Amino acid sequence: MFESARVDTLWELVEYRARASQGVPMFFDAYGRTATFDEVRDRARHVAAGFLALGIGAGTRVAWQLPTRIDTVIASLALARLGAVQIPVIPLHREREVGFILAESAAEWVLVPGVWRGFDHTAMVRRLAGDGVRVLPVDEGLPVGDPGGLPEPVPAGDGDTTWIYYTSGTTSAPKGVEHTDATLIAGGIGLATALGMSPDDIGSIAFPYAHIAGPDYVVAMLVSGFPAVVLDSFEPGRAAEIYRRHGVTMAGGSTAFYQAFLDESRHYRQRLPHAGRLIPSLRLLSGGGAPMPPELYREAGRELACAIVHGYGMTECPMIAMGTPYDSDEQLARTVGKPVVGARVRIARPDGSEAGVGESGEVTLKGSMLFRRYTDPALTAEAFDAEGYFHTGDLGTVRPDGHLVLTGRLKDIIIRKGENISAQEIEDLLHTHPAVAQAAVIGLPDRERGERVCAVITPADPAAPPPTLDGLTAHLRAAGLMVQKLPEQLEITAELPRGGPLNKVLKAALRARYRE
Repeated sequence: MFESARVDTLWELVEYRARASQGVPMFFDAYGRTATFDEVRDRARHVAAGFLALGIGAGTRVAWQLPTRIDTVIASLALARLGAVQIPVIPLHREREVGFILAESAAEWVLVPGVWRGFDHTAMVRRLAGDGVRVLPVDEGLPVGDPGGLPEPVPAGDGDTTWIYYTSGTTSAPKGVEHTDATLIAGGIGLATALGMSPDDIGSIAFPYAHIAGPDYVVAMLVSGFPAVVLDSFEPGRAAEIYRRHGVTMAGGSTAFYQAFLDESRHYRQRLPHAGRLIPSLRLLSGGGAPMPPELYREAGRELACAIVHGYGMTECPMIAMGTPYDSDEQLARTVGKPVVGARVRIARPDGSEAGVGESGEVTLKGSMLFRRYTDPALTAEAFDAEGYFHTGDLGTVRPDGHLVLTGRLKDIIIRKGENISAQEIEDLLHTHPAVAQAAVIGLPDRERGERVCAVITPADPAAPPPTLDGLTAHLRAAGLMVQKLPEQLEITAELPRGGPLNKVLKAALRARYRE
């Protein structure tokens, strides 16, 4: 496990692990490639020298829109070695998001994968890049040079920004979120401490490495010394086959991944009744990024025969709370765990005062993993209160056992006849109905009520008659839901619209679809 010696930069952590785990694999990929911890360090040094020869150095603003690959991590570590300011861009982003990010961040360089999954990223970025922005396609390999000419590593400054992440911006312009190496390291240590991974484990990165969870996860690997399988795209059947081959013990990424593995396992057992578990080595599914219905926890855990440890984080704070393998089933199903080491969570009442144990309010926080500021000073001023607490916009309670329960978003509250209704509460209960596969609850404009409650579901069996509104409301009544919160409208769809790096449900798209 990570020694107590303090490290302030990502490169110091890379050097530490390369010495401590020389010759030990750090990465595997789907194509048979392997890289050890010291090989990753050495390759990153050569790539850093290649970047330096191009004019990239300390403080240079470098955006990169690259798939999840071993070389992507190496490129990122090389930029960290030089002290560049990194601007990761999710590969699925297109003209609107990429154009905004490049202009708002004042990027000087952009690394692109050329043509990836049929899309020409080089052509797009060259159309969008302003004068003086240099575009570097890396589809034929990263630049390399002689590391003997590298300057000394840049020491940790006084909170110098070294990373600028952008929120997904599904309903508005993305927000630029400034982090330091130290804030990302603190988040990764929080994750590693909660999960208790060891060098005997094998993890997985099947989500975009350009997401804030990317370095969060890699820091956990460097702290705990475990390797991971990296996948440049996530297809449940392909991922499961690769995970079986490598003996992956921890997988996940978000609630959508749990559901995908649950569905894949059921199909797998139908095809091969005597084949056993989908991933025999799997002991842990972990992730965050979206609410986890308790029913999904029970079904996926039972089907995959592993623990499910869900957590809570965001671009502004990569690790806030996390369950642990030692929590009870009730705690894991109903909460997002306790605040991780270094995080201070406070529930705020509407007047700003601190709520008591079990009392609902807005989740606010401080901690060593909290971002420095937004690139827009006005957004920063709005987000922090006078005591320096960051207001997340999430609603929740802290239970007597110290575990955090998220009950919804301030913007995801339905106001029906003046009463606040949590969409998440209704969604969790809908997921317990046997005819419901997935559910989203939205508020729609209503002349009489202000807003009406609309449930949008995908059926568990598309060939069977879909559930009716009367049937679902009877189920919700039996589960104890207040009459005032019952859905007044039901919509059936083949699939819920999803987007972003963690495949979240796009409720704005649902509201637009069913508004009339």
